[in-house]
Amino acid sequence: MSQIHYQFDFKKFREHLVDVTLTFTADHDNPVIWLPAWIAGSYMIREFSKHITAVTATIHDPNAKNNQRLKKLDKNHWQIHAKQGDRISVTYEVYAYDLSVRGAYVDETRLYGNFTSLALAVQGQENQAIKAELICPQDFYEVNGVEVSLATALPEKMHQQAKQTIYQLTADNYEQLTDSPFEIAEQDEFWFDVESGENTIAHRFVISGVHHSDLERLETDLSKICQSYVDWLGDTPFDDYLFMTMATSSDYGGLEHLASTSLITPRDDLPTFFEQAEPSESYQRFLGLCSHEYFHAWWVKTVRPEVFLTANFNQETYTTLLWVFEGFTSYVDDFMLQKSGVISQHSYLKLLAEQINRYYQTHGRALQSVAESSFDAWIKLYRSDENTANAGISYYNKGALVALCLDLTLINHGKRIFDVIKVFYDKAKAQDNRRFGMTDANLDDVMNECLPKDVWQDFRANYIDGTTELPLFELLSEQDVSIEQKDDDITWGMKYMSEATGLKVQRVVRNSQAAAAGISANDVIVAIDGLKASEKWLKSTAKTQTISEDPAVCHVFRRDELLVLEVPPVSDAHVKQPQTWTLIAGDTIKLDHWLEWK
Repeated sequence: MSQIHYQFDFKKFREHLVDVTLTFTADHDNPVIWLPAWIAGSYMIREFSKHITAVTATIHDPNAKNNQRLKKLDKNHWQIHAKQGDRISVTYEVYAYDLSVRGAYVDETRLYGNFTSLALAVQGQENQAIKAELICPQDFYEVNGVEVSLATALPEKMHQQAKQTIYQLTADNYEQLTDSPFEIAEQDEFWFDVESGENTIAHRFVISGVHHSDLERLETDLSKICQSYVDWLGDTPFDDYLFMTMATSSDYGGLEHLASTSLITPRDDLPTFFEQAEPSESYQRFLGLCSHEYFHAWWVKTVRPEVFLTANFNQETYTTLLWVFEGFTSYVDDFMLQKSGVISQHSYLKLLAEQINRYYQTHGRALQSVAESSFDAWIKLYRSDENTANAGISYYNKGALVALCLDLTLINHGKRIFDVIKVFYDKAKAQDNRRFGMTDANLDDVMNECLPKDVWQDFRANYIDGTTELPLFELLSEQDVSIEQKDDDITWGMKYMSEATGLKVQRVVRNSQAAAAGISANDVIVAIDGLKASEKWLKSTAKTQTISEDPAVCHVFRRDELLVLEVPPVSDAHVKQPQTWTLIAGDTIKLDHWLEWK
């Protein structure tokens, strides 16, 4: 028997419950068990232990006190009264009804889990080998009425019994276990191979949930994207790879793992049987998600911030380098769609323009640097509100554009950002565990080899540690990409949505006309200058104000209270409305050198 053994019993799947038994041998007196408070790749304290109830321990010794109901030492640690050498079984229940890629979800159609939500760790024994059994009752199969399958990147074996099916999984240690989610459900799937020198790397794609997608088209496109990554980076940090996808009506997200990724997508983002040669915008979004999470196998799971080599999963682990790992990835993911030939250069520039527009519509870019945004991920990025865009910037969005500017700067010195990434990956391959920890210092060392030292220092000071406006249009014009400005897409400096009762305000830009009037997020504007508020009437009023000095009188409900607010005409004191831009490619060698990088 493995020293660490888990059983996950899903007999209460209708109630979204998992019964767990953890069995191990104590290597010292009074051992402690614990559950992570966050999951790698998603930088917010999630408090997974809140879903655990009634933790009980049994000592396999007739002279010991059995059936202990354990008390917590803190929010996610429990202590067992036992002696060194005791064989101990811990039982507990987990509520699993989180549909996101970060948690665990159990119902009549799907058994899904990240072990960060399900598997208590034995403190001090995290490097022990693990055997985990997923016990699936027969009535789960009967309820589905179809053949269900297991998807996981862990080695697995299936044992059929009279009233249940047991899937046996093995992991080298707790990290591998918690970085390898599983799903048992009705699944459609396909396999494809990627060539890496003399090696063939098998890739499996599985999808659950209701969908009517063209999987042959998806296989064709996905195999091209994956092959492009391997051609660039030379090999893979995994022996095979799993794309695990759940299709729903509107959910969206992805999370990277050691040899797999867990994705959730709107079914409308999947390719239809009528998909044109050029993928639709929604299908491009799904391909971009696949590309993003796949690249993370090299750029987060292999090369990672040094503090994540031994991250503390009980509390926040801070780094200023998420702009490198998520930002570079957010630049590379779409770039590789066109590099692989799956989308056109025109489509790629449209995706890039969306990033640029998002950047210019985020006024907080002048207040928070991208390095500060990385450090503040734990308290800001995953907890956005109506003030987020006014107070800060996303290290995904600005990080992607910093990567673009760095790439275009490197071109002028005979290098590419892809060369920088490859240098770090080669450093990881030289390590026994194929991992390398990035620091600000060794990033500086590599960049100083690729750029003149003063160029890199100025770039870092202005665009990474500082809030200087990115030189996007200057650098793009050097590659013969011109910029066309469109009309403003935000009126009075507020985002809103039309409802039957009026215009519900979602966000107000600082120093805007709406802000000067006192209009706030969640207000409902019911009338403007005595007429029922509508988007058309709002835009007409705002246009009139460009030639008038009269304020607009708004009747506004804040909660259930009616306010009368005056919106002043636009003036130099008000922040300029964000612009939207279109990128237009020329037909030159420079553009091809950038986009068709060899």
